[in-house]
Amino acid sequence: MKVTYDSEADAMTITFSDDRIKDSDEIRPGVIADFSYEGGLVRLEILDASKMIRNTSEMQFAVLKAS
Repeated sequence: MKVTYDSEADAMTITFSDDRIKDSDEIRPGVIADFSYEGGLVRLEILDASKMIRNTSEMQFAVLKAS
């Protein structure tokens, strides 16, 4: 997974895979989901990110294992 933030465009991109994108859908205003040919989620794009995310320069990441 890769997260990038473009401060000039005020857009954040969360990439889950390098699969080719077949379809894109705006799932909420300013949030675009890109889907692969197999239907999996490839990427999320958040437009006007500084208005939707409190701190665009800091990210916390955790992986939780099911018991």
